[in-house]
Amino acid sequence: MERVVVAMSGGVDSSVTAALLKKESYEVIGATMGIWPSTSSSGGCCGLGAIEDAKKVARILGIRHYTLNFRDIFAEKVVANFCEEYRAGRTPNPCIRCNQYIKFDALLKRVKELGADYIATGHYARIEYDRKRKRCLLKKGIDLGKDQSYVLYLMTQDQLKHTLMPLGDWTKERVRQVAQELELPVATKPESQEICFVPDDNYGKFVQEYIPEVAKPGPILDREGNVLGEHQGILFYTIGQRKRLGISAKEPLYVTSLDNERNAVIVGPEREIYADELIATEVNYVSIDGLTRSITASTKIRYQHREAEALVVPLGNAKVRVKFRRPQKAITPGQAVVFYNGDTLIGGGTISERR
Repeated sequence: MERVVVAMSGGVDSSVTAALLKKESYEVIGATMGIWPSTSSSGGCCGLGAIEDAKKVARILGIRHYTLNFRDIFAEKVVANFCEEYRAGRTPNPCIRCNQYIKFDALLKRVKELGADYIATGHYARIEYDRKRKRCLLKKGIDLGKDQSYVLYLMTQDQLKHTLMPLGDWTKERVRQVAQELELPVATKPESQEICFVPDDNYGKFVQEYIPEVAKPGPILDREGNVLGEHQGILFYTIGQRKRLGISAKEPLYVTSLDNERNAVIVGPEREIYADELIATEVNYVSIDGLTRSITASTKIRYQHREAEALVVPLGNAKVRVKFRRPQKAITPGQAVVFYNGDTLIGGGTISERR
């Protein structure tokens, strides 16, 4: 019997994942990652309430459950990076960092120590082995409204070989239905819409408390350098933002860029938040070894972004230039850009600049 450790976040998706794998005759062990201080009241995937929900589900399913401490590495690799990115005027995606360094690295290593063959998660994505290419492919979940392949683009071939994602072939509606049939206490539990360690969704306040000196007042400028107002810290702003600028103008103004060197927020009319080109670094390829020539791919510049056709040009050193067929709104440094061929994820990287 193959042993699998299910990363149980206390939500309905990971709970049903554990139930499905037990039904398929795996030896299932539940594991919840302790990644935030025990005093945290967060209701997200790492709070005390989530751990208790995971334990309740494990008892109902009749499986062992462990809470594993990853607080130090989470603070170093996810929280500190999150704050430093905002300090630098970029907008990070901590869920991607958590998957990269915590779930599919630190946790996977612990899984192997427990003698397990696989780690399983409740992600809506599919892993398939391509015998012709002799590599694992990462594909979109069939429920496109819930597809999470975007946040998994950094997975390696070894990680994919040791990971199960049974919900990739399921819809969210069906998952909740099964949870109700099994009388799981999380069947109707709402999804967390917040970053787990920022429970009030106030990123600026969190970063300011973590790095007090980062909230420095500075000018709000237009593209010509005219001073239109004053901000209280660039960490409180993001590209594409229109509200809470505190300035008046003849036409609506949006944040078009954040100038960390001048500690300035640059604003302009809506047309100035569109761009048709970006540079991405730290590119990871999944369906291929790498790019030796330019390719056309369906491309996403953030999780909820509608895919757009783009030319992806390799620049060497895990770096690419992405040229969109049509200008895209609010291309944001720090976010991920991910490339697809149909429903297969080619790879992705971190947006370093827009052009």
